Amino acid sequence: MSSIATLDAPRLAMHQRRKRVNVIALTLSLAAMAFGVFWLLWILFETVRLGLDGLAWQVFTEMTPPPQEEVGGLANAIYGSLIMVSLATFIGTPIGILAGIYLAEYGQRSWLGRITQFINDILLSAPSIVIGLFIYSVVVARFKSFSGWAGVLALALIVIPVVIRQTENMLNLVPNALREAAYALGTPKWKVILTITLKSVRAGVLTGVLLAVARIAGETAPLLFTALSNQFWTSSLSEPMASLPVTIFKFAMSPYENWQKLAWAGVFLITMGVLALNIIARVFFRNKH
Repeated sequence: MSSIATLDAPRLAMHQRRKRVNVIALTLSLAAMAFGVFWLLWILFETVRLGLDGLAWQVFTEMTPPPQEEVGGLANAIYGSLIMVSLATFIGTPIGILAGIYLAEYGQRSWLGRITQFINDILLSAPSIVIGLFIYSVVVARFKSFSGWAGVLALALIVIPVVIRQTENMLNLVPNALREAAYALGTPKWKVILTITLKSVRAGVLTGVLLAVARIAGETAPLLFTALSNQFWTSSLSEPMASLPVTIFKFAMSPYENWQKLAWAGVFLITMGVLALNIIARVFFRNKH
């Protein structure tokens, strides 16, 4: 019996040590989670508290006011953001999906596929201000004018790599047996991609598009160098165009109380919009994929 107890003693000691390490790791993980959630909830609380204080009907119906003006809203900035984000998504989504299909279905072993993946990784990790400066040098400086089109191109360059990565990852999850079964029936590859593989992961691809929209909706730096801003209403994309993130930045940095209230109202709108998009993406992905 003493020999058995002697053999079990090291195992018992190792078991106790693992339990202590597990408790310490779990405690640190919970503390880190609580730390992050605390700041997130504080940010959301301040956004709601100050945003609702500046929220009124004229925010959606009137244009950005001059300093110390009692009336005014964010109608032109909201319109500009909706137009530029919508067009950037419309331009970037097809390119991203097609490139993702190529990487997953055709270019896995080709030199072009490897180069495309490398460039896409660079675009994913590149700061958005770099993209804004690139479009400034290529479009704004060449045409000697800020414009909504330049802002659309900058935002589209942010959408494309996100959609490419999501589409490629989703298609890579499709079992090869599914493709091989379709090939065995004589189905051409392009039809397999459209009717089987892409259709089976459409929810994941749509999720990637929604997440890309949520990302560009709050981008400020690219628009500062491309669309700039406009205090007045404009529907022409060939002119400088107001946007919600740039207006928030400009108004929040000002010393005027009316501008600061509108900035918080804009923060509330954009935060709730991005939050809604993320929730829709998660729920749709969970239920459909």
